[in-house]
Formats: sequence, structure tokens, C-alpha cells
Amino acid sequence: MATRIRLRRVGRKKLPVYRIVVADRAAPRDGRFIETIGTYAPKNAENNATVDVEKAKAWLAKGALPSETVAGILKRAGVTI
Repeated sequence: MATRIRLRRVGRKKLPVYRIVVADRAAPRDGRFIETIGTYAPKNAENNATVDVEKAKAWLAKGALPSETVAGILKRAGVTI
């Protein structure tokens, strides 16, 4: 099973909030996922991302590939990719 670390939208209209999830590559954007490892709120000026660094490192070690946006979020959180 090829896994990706990507964003899942859960916010309301015109106020997006995303969960950073580990999901199967073929699953839809807001569909099934394996585990939630953080959140991302782009409209929030301060502390717009929270990431469980240990879970992120564990999934990267297992071979999960982050999306382009999540890669930037993980880099700012201090997770080396």
C-alpha cells in the first residue's frame, strides 16, 4: 500500500482548516485515512500548524511520501525529509 501524508479539509466555507493525515494514495481527499498527525489553519496568523513530530518521523521512516504543501509544513516544524 503506497501511503501519502497530505491535507484533509475540515473547515467551514471561506475559513479552511486542514488536518494533516496519512492516507492511501488512491483514497479521495476528504475520504478514508489511516492516522491524523497534525492540523493546519492557513488563515490563522500565529501558530497556523501543529504537527506530532514523532508520528511524522515514524511514517516517513515507513516510506510515506508527503505532498508538496505538507513537506513545507513538516520542514517548518523541524522534521527532516
